[in-house]
Amino acid sequence: MQEPYYRPLADEVEIFEAAFGARLPVLLKGPTGCGKTRFIEHMAWRLYGGERGLADRLVTVACHEDLSGADLVGRYLLKGDETVWQDGPLTHAVREGALCYLDEIVEARKDTTVLIHPLTDHRRLLPIDKTGELVPAHDDFVLVISYNPGYQSILKDLKPSTRQRFASLTFDYPSEEREATIIAHESGVDGETAARLATIGVKVRNLREHGFEEGVSTRLLIYAGELMRRGIEPRRAAAVAITEAVSDDATVQEAVAGIVDVVWP
Repeated sequence: MQEPYYRPLADEVEIFEAAFGARLPVLLKGPTGCGKTRFIEHMAWRLYGGERGLADRLVTVACHEDLSGADLVGRYLLKGDETVWQDGPLTHAVREGALCYLDEIVEARKDTTVLIHPLTDHRRLLPIDKTGELVPAHDDFVLVISYNPGYQSILKDLKPSTRQRFASLTFDYPSEEREATIIAHESGVDGETAARLATIGVKVRNLREHGFEEGVSTRLLIYAGELMRRGIEPRRAAAVAITEAVSDDATVQEAVAGIVDVVWP
């Protein structure tokens, strides 16, 4: 497996390396599809050493509203006539010394989020109530969480007691030129096509007057490029991967389609 491709936006690589050296927990903030997960894959590769950095040292959990403490920490399971304990992904990372990435942490239940608190200060401990264990974090363990501030609300926001336990890195979509480079690399399209897709990205994200706050992700622009590279006509590829994917609102879709028509007349 090759090193995960990532184009730095600013000094996030250096900051994360310093945080890793100090074993500080890190919060990544930014819109959907702007590269947070790819950044973590890239950093795991760099910090833990090549292919093993992804195979053994990166534990990713996609958080959701039904995510329970047992889903993270572990549970007892029946195996034959025995009841055996099975570690969850967080416990595995704590014991083995991995980077544990909790993606979209605000989607998880509040009582689940509290579980990570003892891991984010000088204690670096994981209490497991069901077994009575107090698991000290491996020296190489680091906790990283992420969320999208664009979706935050009173009900789905990080409590200050959680937020203030993390060093914070803010991500955004890359500049038009840099995004074109990323699209070309990831999708395999030529430079001109990538530049047009990046232009669509910038223009769609400027649709504030239509109440479309989120914009189009770099991921979707790459999808459009991949379809084009495989022979799908550009405007049709853009319709499938961008226009119809960003929103179900007819007004927003019409505005996005208008942008595509300008870029690909």
